[in-house]
Amino acid sequence: MSDVDVLYARVDSPLGPVLLVGRAGADGRTVLASVSLPGQKGGAEPADGWRLAPEAFTEVAGQLDEYFAGRREQFDVPFAQSGTEFQRRVWKALEAIPYGTTVTYGDIARQVGSSGAGVRAVGTAIGRNPLLVVRPCHRVIGADGALRGYAAGLERKERLLALEGGPR
Repeated sequence: MSDVDVLYARVDSPLGPVLLVGRAGADGRTVLASVSLPGQKGGAEPADGWRLAPEAFTEVAGQLDEYFAGRREQFDVPFAQSGTEFQRRVWKALEAIPYGTTVTYGDIARQVGSSGAGVRAVGTAIGRNPLLVVRPCHRVIGADGALRGYAAGLERKERLLALEGGPR
């Protein structure tokens, strides 16, 4: 995606302003490339050449509003392909975690065929998820039930799990 094709917008949320980044899709829907929160480790920031286009993100902004209001359990927006093949497998496993439930890093590692020492690699892949909230990496916890890593901070992870009525 060249910088001239990149669209972005900021929308309000209970977690702070959310930066949405994407590009126009062939079908007229915006293809979402990134969802970032303030202070997020590895989060996107607008760059020269990006075009502010709030109208391009009406669909995902509405779905985020519904999610934060407790009226949406999963998102239905097109995602841009990114990441390595391994990361994409991990991210697909994240997308399958049901609303209001949690799984462990070990569960995801087993699911993608990377158990044992691969749990660390799974954690790294989860930490590079470019679609916070929309791709629910916040639903992954430690084997002991403790919250572990979240690029936008553990407080936000805890708030998302509480919103979903999960174990935290």
